[in-house]
Amino acid sequence: MPDKISERILSHVSDAQYQPQKARALSRAMGIAEHEYGAFRDAVRALAKTGRVVLGSKNAIMLPDQAGRVVGVFRGNPRGFGFIVPDTPSTHGDLYVPEGRALDAITGDRVIARVSKAGKRDGRRIFKGEIIEVLQRGQNRFVGELLHEDSRWFVLPDGNTLHVPIFVRDVGAKNAQRGDQVVAEIIQYPAPGIEAKGVIVETLGRRGDPGVDTLAICRQYQFSDTFSEAALEDARQVTARFDPEADDSREELTGETIITIDPDDARDFDDAFSIRQLDDGLIELGVHIADVASFVKAGSALDEEARERGNSVYLPRHVVPMLPEVLSNGLCSLQENEPRFTKSVFLRYDNKGKIKGTRFANGLIRSAKRLTYGEATQIISGKNRGYDKKIVALVREAEALARTLHARRLRTGQIVLELPEVELVFDDDGKVIDVEPADTSFSHTLIEMFMVEANEAAARLLHRQGVPCLRRVHPDPDADALTNAARFVRVLGHEVPARLGRKDMQRLLKNVKGRPESFAVNLAVLRSMQRAEYAPRNVGHFALASKHYCHFTSPIRRYPDLTVHRLLDLHIRGELEAAKHGDEVPTFDALQKLGGHCSFTEQRATSAERELRKIKVLQHLEGRIGDVVPGIVTGVANAGVFVQIEKYLIDGLVRLKDLPDDWWDVDTKAGSLVGERTGRRITIGDVVRVRLEAINLAARELDLILVETTQPQKGTPKKKHGKKQSPSAKRKQATRPPKRDKKRQGQDKKRTKR
Repeated sequence: MPDKISERILSHVSDAQYQPQKARALSRAMGIAEHEYGAFRDAVRALAKTGRVVLGSKNAIMLPDQAGRVVGVFRGNPRGFGFIVPDTPSTHGDLYVPEGRALDAITGDRVIARVSKAGKRDGRRIFKGEIIEVLQRGQNRFVGELLHEDSRWFVLPDGNTLHVPIFVRDVGAKNAQRGDQVVAEIIQYPAPGIEAKGVIVETLGRRGDPGVDTLAICRQYQFSDTFSEAALEDARQVTARFDPEADDSREELTGETIITIDPDDARDFDDAFSIRQLDDGLIELGVHIADVASFVKAGSALDEEARERGNSVYLPRHVVPMLPEVLSNGLCSLQENEPRFTKSVFLRYDNKGKIKGTRFANGLIRSAKRLTYGEATQIISGKNRGYDKKIVALVREAEALARTLHARRLRTGQIVLELPEVELVFDDDGKVIDVEPADTSFSHTLIEMFMVEANEAAARLLHRQGVPCLRRVHPDPDADALTNAARFVRVLGHEVPARLGRKDMQRLLKNVKGRPESFAVNLAVLRSMQRAEYAPRNVGHFALASKHYCHFTSPIRRYPDLTVHRLLDLHIRGELEAAKHGDEVPTFDALQKLGGHCSFTEQRATSAERELRKIKVLQHLEGRIGDVVPGIVTGVANAGVFVQIEKYLIDGLVRLKDLPDDWWDVDTKAGSLVGERTGRRITIGDVVRVRLEAINLAARELDLILVETTQPQKGTPKKKHGKKQSPSAKRKQATRPPKRDKKRQGQDKKRTKR
């Protein structure tokens, strides 16, 4: 037994998302039963004695540094230096790689680095690394503009992955012309004294032409709009075999009033709901999810391709689906008046929203109505004309239940951030012509509440059954991050504890609602949180205040949901217990690997969406250079001040050299730049007016000029004069930094996602 537990411990702490924990917390995260804790503790001691794990600060368990070597993913900076994010947690965190010590690695490459000591800072030992081997290339194809200078052809890559030109020959092979957007494949990676060389493999068109920016992003992030013939044949066969009357084991739900509520432009409808008042005074919520698992069999060509994609990608006006459209927009979509297979969960509540019972079933439904969020909002507001009475009654019952659930979740500690969102407005050619505030009506919260409840129910069931599953985990914020957030909030004039707790966050967010500093506080709370990931570790979901959580409600567009559906199917058929020791139930190690892959594909999709949105907005703003617009300071750095344009929610940079004449100090603890001569302070959350100065589409850069600060932060301590600060406490910046400093800050996600 101890040997088996030892292997589980090593596997768990080797996960890239693992945060060092004490023994008791680690045992809970791993799902160790109480009667096994003695064996678990013995295994930890044995591993520590042999040096396979170490006990760090406060006896937290972690892996030891491996003989001065680190393996991880490299993130380069245009100025030549970079950082390595280790595959496994280490005592020195992300490893700094000085300029000239990166070999020929570029952003995204998995590398091995030699670690050496680099002195101390603020009493803590710091390290540096030198890359000695590139294990795996993160990318070998790059999108950029084809240029010709000094009798040489080269491609200047878009974005921030590769910061040097790729020199090419034989540009006529793909009919490429100067100024075209092309895809270049690297044949020689750049290194100190060595140029990057490549070949053009595809010509996309001229920058700005309709569809070229979307195609460029798809190539840059390696998304494919086509499926293999084997996967398509699988989809055709399951579609041809579909017979809703053939499976008599399914619960007949076609007589129930069941509806979907989705965005106006949605094409795949994977969730629906129903509500019934029960004789015992309870209310039953039915959440009905497209039964993708009945069509996509594990190990099939269709399954393997869906697994590799990880998720659908939703770009502005373009979707790259996880499943072929014959399934995603057809057989698996809960279309109005069509018979569809579902995995249904029925949740019974009392009048305070407390769960009194849960059951799962394989169902057969027929959606009575497809509503948009706007239509649901109309019904909620009393505009019922033209809608069936049963639909109106269901929507009103759903609103009442959702408000009860929302209140209950707030009482138990759910964190709700209020950060603005906008929707892009396009013309027929796909160009942005305007933006408008996103719809934030309660109909969105209604669906969110029901889906969260269903997801929790699935995770609770699998936990009770002792079955490892791919959870949606959101670890508690890092202690240092909470301390920094609290320090910043106090600078804004709010009394909070030295380290923010959950209730402190809720109270703070409530107090600043509608106030000028609301944006800054919400942003600080968001930045204090860790990123949600997919993993089998049982660490809960901090933002939702949920002990057990997984994704179950979107199997059309998320592969992790599909893995949960397969486990639920075994449970519904009464085969889960027997299947625990077979191949149908994935092992913890297999889920850990899959979770890392799905977390990567999710983040890749998010990054692609953000980048394309930014490109389209920048294209629109090219016609408004010189305009003065309102904005909010979202960050300060050695490069200058980052400002989010209020209307478009896009960040630009006011460079230090363009700030009013002064010597500017970076006060990282307060999130401010402070003028040494004038004492003027520019702080995150300040409302400002800026002039649109210049746009670099290839680099995704917007340069701004500060015109005025219209709403300086109140409660900010004034600058103290007379006492000279030590270099460790204060870093002085000249007004004109080196021109090569191109550090930028990307847009933050507008909400904490479930």
